Amino acid sequence: MGLKEEFEEYTEKAKTLPETTTNESKLILYGLFKQATVGPVNTSRPGMFNMKEKYKWDAWKAVEGSSV
Repeated sequence: MGLKEEFEEYTEKAKTLPETTTNESKLILYGLFKQATVGPVNTSRPGMFNMKEKYKWDAWKAVEGSSV
């Protein structure tokens, strides 16, 4: 199995995480996924009234520059 296929397999597995998975863990996975698929953050940080998107942006920004 190639790297791309393995990545896609784990991407699908991440969609069925147990209900006990913490939001912190989900945000870490989200940030790594965005870094791997998009690269460095390319949008401005959402405003304070959009907390969910702000947390997701922060998680992505936290891994910016890492080679996943």
